[in-house]
Amino acid sequence: MKTVLFHQLHVFLAVARLQSFRGAARELGVSTAAVSQSVRQLEEQLSVVLLNRTSRSVALTDVGRRLVEEAGPGLAQAAAALQGTSAQPGEVVGRLRLSVPRAAVPLLIAPVLPAFRARYPRVEVDVVVEQRLVDIVAEGYDAGVRLSETLERDMVQVRLTGAFRFVIVGAPAYLEARGTPERPEDLLRHDCIVLRSPTTGTPYAWELERGSKTWRIPMREGVSTNDELAGAALAAEGGGLAYVLEPAVQEQLLSGRLVRVLEDYAPTVPGFFLYYPSRAQRSKPLRLFVEAAKELAGRTG
Repeated sequence: MKTVLFHQLHVFLAVARLQSFRGAARELGVSTAAVSQSVRQLEEQLSVVLLNRTSRSVALTDVGRRLVEEAGPGLAQAAAALQGTSAQPGEVVGRLRLSVPRAAVPLLIAPVLPAFRARYPRVEVDVVVEQRLVDIVAEGYDAGVRLSETLERDMVQVRLTGAFRFVIVGAPAYLEARGTPERPEDLLRHDCIVLRSPTTGTPYAWELERGSKTWRIPMREGVSTNDELAGAALAAEGGGLAYVLEPAVQEQLLSGRLVRVLEDYAPTVPGFFLYYPSRAQRSKPLRLFVEAAKELAGRTG
């Protein structure tokens, strides 16, 4: 296969990752026309269509998505290997790109990342905070942090926290004015701050449990957000009840700004896990980050 194809593949992967010809051109330091030409030449030589383009958007075809999944990690490894040759003996050089939900930032990333960077200052770390479920392979991430319930089975999982609960919280002033719910059904008479899916916009039902019995409480329209910490902040100001991860509101609970309600119905989830594809274990920056995360999060994995 012609060597020039590797350059064109590199350009195509940049366009696919950024979903923009102009963005790829800025990143690669070339003109948009040069990027477009490289992608067109790659498609011509492979006799396939890799990208669907309109005046407003760029989207991968099925063939293009498969090429990203199969060629992207290998090219990234090759780039990391070339970059690593410039390191001094014993020095670690590389880059990590992490997908992290907002609730995990104060619990995991903020405590771990400064210490990791102090140990390995030449490892660049890009933390992308987003609430949606991400295909970390297709979108060019090295690893992600999620609740174990959301992980694909073919991923390596490393436990970073113990189990914790989802709790319903409200401000004392709100509860004094509106009363404290005693049963899950009572929530239907309260102002509940709705958490919506960041990808579909669908409101999440509040899941509760007690013994072997479970409840899914549908949320009526009112105040909604796609960020649970924003919901907790609104609840602390008396805006209603919010359904949140308990560790994420620990400070507000300790200070009394928020109070738990229906605590006997709070469901437990396994906790946060770092996850990554098995073939990524050969990346030294990722391996060292996993070790640091396990150590600094106080877990043995």
